[in-house]
Amino acid sequence: MKRKIALVTGGYTGESVISLKSAAVVEKTIDRDLYDVYKILIYRGDWHFLTVSGEKIPVDLNDFSITIGDDKITFDGVFNILHGSPGEDGKLAGYFDMIGIPYTTCDQLSSAITMNKGYTKAVIDDIEELHIAKSIQLFENSAANLKLVEDGLTLPLFIKPNNGGSSIGMSKVKTWGELPEALEKAFAEDSQVLVEEFVSGREFSIGCYRGKGEITVLPATEIVSSKEFFDYESKYVAGVTEEITPGRQSEEEVTRVNRIIPQIYTKLNCKGAIRVDYFLQHETGKFYFIEVNTVPGQTETSLISQQVKAIGMDVRDFYTQLIEEMF
Repeated sequence: MKRKIALVTGGYTGESVISLKSAAVVEKTIDRDLYDVYKILIYRGDWHFLTVSGEKIPVDLNDFSITIGDDKITFDGVFNILHGSPGEDGKLAGYFDMIGIPYTTCDQLSSAITMNKGYTKAVIDDIEELHIAKSIQLFENSAANLKLVEDGLTLPLFIKPNNGGSSIGMSKVKTWGELPEALEKAFAEDSQVLVEEFVSGREFSIGCYRGKGEITVLPATEIVSSKEFFDYESKYVAGVTEEITPGRQSEEEVTRVNRIIPQIYTKLNCKGAIRVDYFLQHETGKFYFIEVNTVPGQTETSLISQQVKAIGMDVRDFYTQLIEEMF
């Protein structure tokens, strides 16, 4: 008998657009010989399933079920492709934990920690061979914090909303005069902002997942952007960025990265597939951690999809492994 899988998408942030694109790919790729898939759209105060005829079926939040005609449908598990809140920050995970439904992504605590760039760095700071750029985490936009940054850090700087994704609200600051506007832009997206010193290096993004009980590190993708940094436009506008999979790394670099990534995965108690962004510093070749994404995009051209194909695996089989790992 086929398992019933809820594919959750949508969300409460600007990333919902990307989530819907990811969900469309997952929906058509999942092995239908193994699973019956129901796409559940989650918005504030509006969780629903759309029938083929366009009828909106509300989700019963008591047990995360839907009723179509006389049939009540409950789910064996959840394929979570909801980027941002509530799918990536632990809120949805906590809900599923309470009602006892397994899901493909990190648990509530790991999701909440990894969504916060500053807290993530604090947890993984002692991993050997992993380096972290000097930074300051701000909780309000004030004159005192402006001075704190100027006194404590060296230009150029990256300004990032601490809990955001898809590089929304992110800026690179080269002069102190640019700092107030950059902080304002970041605080418009989040109540916490991370200010960190710029690391000059080659940028990479690498997937890692647990399937068949083992952690697998995928080939890294090298990010070569015509923009100053890998911002929202670089990620989602065709032609702005060149993505090379596998990335151009020496044998020693590949071996070292493949030592570091499983430690990040384990230390953060990750589940399912994650994507880690990092720099290899120009002068030293040192590994500088940027961030971890615990609900990575699954569009046709997404980095994870490229990397799965690079090891000769069918994306459908990859999804099957993620689903089966829940049970």
